[in-house]
Amino acid sequence: MSTAEPQSLTQAEYADAAEAYLRSLPPEHFMEATAQATQRKITVCSFALIAADNPEIQLFNELLVQYPVPGRSRPGQVVPDNMMVVCEQEIEAGGSYDLPFQPVRPFWMMEYVSASSRRKDYEDSFKKYELDLQVPYYLLFYPDGLEITLYRHDGMKYRTVTPNEHGRYPVPEVKVELALLGGWVRYWYKGDLVPLPGDLKRLLDESERRAAEDRRGREEAERAAAEDRRVREQAERATVEERQHREEAERATLEERQHRENAERAAAEEKRVRENAERAAVEERQHREQAERAAAEERQHREKAERAATGHKRGREDAERQAAEERQARLALEQRLAQLQVLLGAAPPEQKPDA
Repeated sequence: MSTAEPQSLTQAEYADAAEAYLRSLPPEHFMEATAQATQRKITVCSFALIAADNPEIQLFNELLVQYPVPGRSRPGQVVPDNMMVVCEQEIEAGGSYDLPFQPVRPFWMMEYVSASSRRKDYEDSFKKYELDLQVPYYLLFYPDGLEITLYRHDGMKYRTVTPNEHGRYPVPEVKVELALLGGWVRYWYKGDLVPLPGDLKRLLDESERRAAEDRRGREEAERAAAEDRRVREQAERATVEERQHREEAERATLEERQHRENAERAAAEEKRVRENAERAAVEERQHREQAERAAAEERQHREKAERAATGHKRGREDAERQAAEERQARLALEQRLAQLQVLLGAAPPEQKPDA
């Protein structure tokens, strides 16, 4: 057998087998009880959130699983309510999950059994999961009786998983736990309960309510901050205006002091000028008096000189008169001496010329 054609034929045979399986399903197979549909919805919604954190976890809903069976010409077939695989690449499966052509085997099968709608042979499915496929985990849930059983394959057969200290059944490979909560199988991921759409809606509503409250609180805080800022700005403006008024008052006081100082300087200058004028007048009067005294002294000196000149003149005249009188007296004396000599018989002395 060649390497290419058998695979193509095998794929075609798997496709034909899937079509034949679909045609062979009785109508009751498609009749699902409400409890089964509810649990399926819970599982699908829960793992959609888990896959958002770990894309390797991929969940399928009522997907036909086909696998080779030794000694049989047709593949084995089983349809779990939900099937989970763990794979790095995205699984591409159309109408069936054909095991020879998929990168990984199923990791977890989940089935929900309702007494009012027994669509499948769950005992036969159990054998296929345990013996043919050896799926690592298998969940069996009875909603009517609230019975939950988780099986883990040990390499030989399934063994039931016991709850942990939290009362939950662990699947540690994918960090998932499960337990009954509110009458349904609920899932925990990384220790936290995975919320359902209703929970998310309530969380969203609560988040929106809190966001609205936060927004209102923030708006109120902003309004309060704006009011506080407005009051602070008014206070700052009032402070600025007060400072301006104070500065204006200080400028007015400074100008008044400058005017007063200018007036005082002007008065002092006027007083200085007046005092200078008075001193000048005094000095002028003193100069005038000095001039008058000098003139008087000069006049006195002149008068004294005139008097002295007059006295000199009179003295000279007196001296001349006295000299003349003395000459006349000497002449008279000489004449008498001459006469006397004549009388006495002596010769007359020589007369000296007048000086």
